[in-house]
Amino acid sequence: MDIKSKIVLISGPTASGKSKFALKLAKKINGEIVNADSMQVYKQLKILTARPTIKDTKEIKHHLYGFVNVTKNFSTGEWLKLSKKKIEEIRKRKKIPIIVGGTGLYFKALTEGFVQIPNVPMRIRSKIRKLQNKIGQDKFYSKLQKIDSLVKNKIEKNDSQRSIRAYEIKYYTKKSLFKWFQNTKKSFIDTEFIKIYIDHPKEDLIKKANLRVSKMFKNGAIAEVRKFNRLKLKKQNSAKKVIGIEEITDYLNNKCDLRAAKDLISIKTRQYIKRQFTWARGQMANWTYIDPKITSLTLKKILR
Repeated sequence: MDIKSKIVLISGPTASGKSKFALKLAKKINGEIVNADSMQVYKQLKILTARPTIKDTKEIKHHLYGFVNVTKNFSTGEWLKLSKKKIEEIRKRKKIPIIVGGTGLYFKALTEGFVQIPNVPMRIRSKIRKLQNKIGQDKFYSKLQKIDSLVKNKIEKNDSQRSIRAYEIKYYTKKSLFKWFQNTKKSFIDTEFIKIYIDHPKEDLIKKANLRVSKMFKNGAIAEVRKFNRLKLKKQNSAKKVIGIEEITDYLNNKCDLRAAKDLISIKTRQYIKRQFTWARGQMANWTYIDPKITSLTLKKILR
C-alpha cells in the first residue's frame, strides 16, 4: 500500500479517542489533521465540543477547527467544499490528509459525494418549521409521507431535523430529497481512502464519556455557556444543539442543581453515542473497526 497517495479517515463515537489516535498517526506518517465534527467548527465552543488542545495543534497542523462564528449555521456542503480544498493543499505539501471526527454525514459526503440542492428561501423554511412546531412531529411526518413517499424507511419517524429538510426540498423543488441524491457525483475514488472506525467496548466508552463530562466542567464549561448565552441566539441555531448548553443554562437559571445538570449531560452523551453506533452499522459497514488499546499493531497494519 502506498500510504502517500491515500486519504485517511478516522471516525468513531464521542469520547472514543479519535483525536489522540489521529495525532499519533499523523506523527508516524507525516500527516495533517482535518476536522470532520460538525460542532468543533464553532469558534466560541472549545470546551463543550472538546476541541484539540493548543499543544496538539502545535505538534501537528490542524484544519477547520473553531473557525465558524456560532451566530452562523454551517452546512455539510460548506464543510465538503472546504475539506476538499484542505486535502488538496495538504497533498501539495507532500503530506497525508487525515480526516477525523464523529459526524457521519460529513464522511458520507466525502466518500460518496454531495448533491448540490437549490437553497430553499428562508420564508419557506420558516413556514415549514412553524408547521412542524404547530402540529407536532408525528402529524408532520405523516404529512411528509403524503407529499414524498420515498422518505418511508429512509428517515426515522422521530427525526425532526431530517423530516423538516425533506419537506422543504419536496415543497420547494417539487422533487424528492432522495431523487436529488441520485444525481450525486464523487470527488474521490474509493481506493484513495483508508477508513478506520475506533471501536470501544460499550462499558469502556460509557466510563470515558463520564470522565469527559467531569473534565469539561473542570476546564470551564459553565463560563463558556454563560458567555455563549449572552449572544442570545435563536432556538433553531445549529450551535445550540451542542450537548451541555441546555443543561448548564438550566443550572445557571436555577432550574436544576449542578449534579442534575452533569447527570443529564452524561445521559444525552450516551444517547448520542448510541445514535453514532446506529449510523456506523448502517453507513460504515465497510470500514476497518479497530480497538485503540492496540494502537501499535493498528499503526503497523495501516503502514504496511
